[in-house]
Amino acid sequence: MTQIPRKIRLACRDIWKLYGPRGDRPAASLDEVRARAAGGRSFAALSGVSLEIAEGEIFVVMGLSGSGKSTLLRAMAQLIRPTFGTVELDGRDLTAMSARDLRRVRHYDMGMVFQHFGLLPHLSVAGNIALPLKVRGDSAAARDQAVAQAMELTGLSAMAERLPGQLSGGQQQRVGLARALAAGPGLLFLDEPFSALDPLIRRELQDELMRLQASLHKTMIFVTHDFSEAVRIGDRIAIMKDGRLCQVGTPEEIVSQPADDYVRSFVAGVDLTRVIRCASVARPASRTDYALTVRGDSRLHEAAGLMAAGPVGVLDGEGRLIGEVDAAAVLAAVSGNRAGAA
Repeated sequence: MTQIPRKIRLACRDIWKLYGPRGDRPAASLDEVRARAAGGRSFAALSGVSLEIAEGEIFVVMGLSGSGKSTLLRAMAQLIRPTFGTVELDGRDLTAMSARDLRRVRHYDMGMVFQHFGLLPHLSVAGNIALPLKVRGDSAAARDQAVAQAMELTGLSAMAERLPGQLSGGQQQRVGLARALAAGPGLLFLDEPFSALDPLIRRELQDELMRLQASLHKTMIFVTHDFSEAVRIGDRIAIMKDGRLCQVGTPEEIVSQPADDYVRSFVAGVDLTRVIRCASVARPASRTDYALTVRGDSRLHEAAGLMAAGPVGVLDGEGRLIGEVDAAAVLAAVSGNRAGAA
């Protein structure tokens, strides 16, 4: 996992989204939107959502169907306009922008990947990736260079001339990811991008996403209903219910200190060794060198497989020894967190 930077890239300030009579009409005040939501004629898909997402962070939004997670993503991307509240990108209020300015932001600053691949069947892989660049008016030379780079990043270079119908589901989703990356956005929105894929391909694409993030350091908002996926890729997780935020925190914070029974239901059955970081449970080092070491941000299951010969050294991001973990530390961490989540 990457360390969360301090700079705020995207911020939501008291976002509400109502559907129903006059649902598209913005509310002039918080009192008005609350009154309309309480009146019984409007449905609040989002109710007062406020959060900040740091630059370079993978921020996961999750919840069951109807929780508001996809509505929140669409409001962040301004695919739908909030009834009340603001969305700020690098300090710019997107909700106050003209349609022309907002199109420019989407063309240059945002990339989007959805569950349904949305590829044009008559265009090749390269043609599908180049399409948004063509729409925004990039030159042919610039398009060719960006497409080639995006295909190389996503392992599609050998498939440039294939049509979507000649690709597997996983390959088609790679094209969708490459298309989003080709425009060079700093911000990526991913709405359940892997949920239509079988488990093996899904895990491969999760690995691919984390590999890309390690080199590209994009800011990502990733929507999923799968808690295992959320804890695997997310720096932080927001859990939603009925259009409201139940809890926002790191995977470790959520599994060890669930805010309520709803959050606790997501935590139940999670393999804690795949959530808790080695640095969180490391004990003082008993020696100065170790035959085997792990990074502090590695998960406990990675260290557990190395413990046959004794304790494993834990290193910080610069390779310095910060402690050790052994089987007893793993057992204590898992049992302690299960007790805390009960």
